[in-house]
Amino acid sequence: MSASTDPRFASPGPPKRPLRLSWGDERVRGIVWQVLVVGIVVSVVYWLWSNTVHNLEVRRIATGFGFLSREAGLPIGESLIPYDPSNTYLRALTVGVLNTLKVAVIGVILATLLGTVVGIARLSNNWLLSKLAAVYVEVIRDLPLLLQLLFWYTILQGLPGPRQALNPIDGVFLSNRGMKLPFIEWTSAHWWTLLVMVVGIVLTWLYARVARAKQYADGQPRKVWPAGLALILGFPLAVWAAFGAPFTPDIPELRGFNFRGGLTVSPEFFALLIGLVTYTAGFIAEIVRAGIQAVNQGQWEAAEALGLRRTEVLRKIVLPQALRVIVPPMTSQYLNLTKNSSLAVAIGYQDIVSIANTTLNQTGQAIEGIAIIMLVYLTISLSISLFMNWYNAKIALVER
Repeated sequence: MSASTDPRFASPGPPKRPLRLSWGDERVRGIVWQVLVVGIVVSVVYWLWSNTVHNLEVRRIATGFGFLSREAGLPIGESLIPYDPSNTYLRALTVGVLNTLKVAVIGVILATLLGTVVGIARLSNNWLLSKLAAVYVEVIRDLPLLLQLLFWYTILQGLPGPRQALNPIDGVFLSNRGMKLPFIEWTSAHWWTLLVMVVGIVLTWLYARVARAKQYADGQPRKVWPAGLALILGFPLAVWAAFGAPFTPDIPELRGFNFRGGLTVSPEFFALLIGLVTYTAGFIAEIVRAGIQAVNQGQWEAAEALGLRRTEVLRKIVLPQALRVIVPPMTSQYLNLTKNSSLAVAIGYQDIVSIANTTLNQTGQAIEGIAIIMLVYLTISLSISLFMNWYNAKIALVER
């Protein structure tokens, strides 16, 4: 046993002084100040609460969340779950939360991909590509997001009508009523297929970890792709065939003055998504560029000396190290994108802010409506922060 780990050689800490009830003792002063600050905060909160309750009673304004069970009578243009104006306010607000989550999840994924590509392009040896990426970043970041959302919404509203809709790809139509895409009707068989695929991805990941650990132990490489192919594609296809999931796409067709069939992406959602993705990608691009440049140049030179191509060096050596610099500020951009989605009310997309505002206007429950909005965004933001902090700790360097 070394001297550093033997408790006999451990140096004893300084002796603890007894707590003296004197203002001269710094511990007593610390406790007093903490109690005083907590008391002031509690008093302010209590005064605000009692004052609010008194004012509401004087003006005979009802409080509480009982209105959530009343009929909403609120039309909502698009929703991920079935909704009818005869449903309750709770159902309407749930639709708003899901619409917000839809924008946030898709926006985060697309902004990450676009921002990473633009950030790498800024470091390209191609002069034209590098300058185009730099112009994109500078222009996008210097324009207010609300202005960009209005710009994209105006562009989409200026598209021709359904009869003269743009048809860039067979089965895809773009008009002032949104984008129409081919769509496969989702059934329970598709859900089972998706569940088996997710389980297959998890099992493949676990098998890859076990194979890597065995390779470190005996030096023998093991192929993971055959098992992964069977788990991720083979079993889901077997479940899909067993349950008879339909695979015939519903192609949109022009009938009368509008399209029938297919999947509709509304102009409001499309404009919001484009604006959020392009705006946030400008900031993510700079984060990616800074993370790549933070990696020592010797890493590039050593990898190129081994004969690796530049793309392989970037993918296998530089980016994994750059992630430790990229992830913390990237978390802030994910949070910003989620919170910036509240600007959807400016272009008519019905997210949680839009539906909650309509609800509080109809019911007069302003405090409850604002509280619901705050709770939704707080929950989403904390969830993103927890996940990103977990991922950041996972990829952090471990000192030996």
